Amino acid sequence: MPRYKITIEYDGSGFVGWQRQENGLSVQQVIEEAIEKFCGEKITLFGAGRTDSGVHALGQVAHFDLLKAPSADTVQDAINFHLKPAAVSILSAEPVSDDFDARFSAQERAYRYLITNRRAPMAIGRGYSWRVPVPLDVDAMEKAAKMLIGKHDFSTFRSVKCQAKSPVKTLSVLKVTGSGESIEIEARAPSFMHHQIRNIAGTLKLVGEGKWSPDDIKVALEKKDRTAGGPTAPPGGLYFLEVVY
Repeated sequence: MPRYKITIEYDGSGFVGWQRQENGLSVQQVIEEAIEKFCGEKITLFGAGRTDSGVHALGQVAHFDLLKAPSADTVQDAINFHLKPAAVSILSAEPVSDDFDARFSAQERAYRYLITNRRAPMAIGRGYSWRVPVPLDVDAMEKAAKMLIGKHDFSTFRSVKCQAKSPVKTLSVLKVTGSGESIEIEARAPSFMHHQIRNIAGTLKLVGEGKWSPDDIKVALEKKDRTAGGPTAPPGGLYFLEVVY
């Protein structure tokens, strides 16, 4: 049975998230339905990671199996044709071996969180970054971010609804960069917990505002208690960047 790997870009604004749910339309659902329309097969799509409602993707990865073996170009073009008008695009499709798994074969996942640091409201781009009206100290945020790199118990940055078996995760990259009014937080790790990046972004904002010092991040981490961390940043600023295999 042929297996295909697809790389996906999507605007999460109009979806309940990646995973199929009863309370609304998901990205997984619209792609599964598009595949059925082009080949008549009901398939299950397996993603590299879940994203919440409002979270976007520049490089989500998923796999699925078909009974027939159309070319990769046919798979990509046909799915994209039947996805219209959903804000979802298949960036690439390729045949892979039967032992490839979009989730379990992944070695690293990368996310980016975008902040627009300006006083004026946003007429363009609302829902695609977090507007913070007070000036943020990017250097202080970067210094604080370094405190979280490595293997730690991230309970302080874990959602109460998180179903991960362990709060221990290894952040290989967590960096903060700024250019003009744009601030980017990039995070890389083998896996993440529910809301982990958004909770980190909300806490780094406190450092940027001067309400916390960079050392306060380390203190909060060591408390291993969600109430010791900062607020959860809104979903619109978060992007699933890529998966490394």
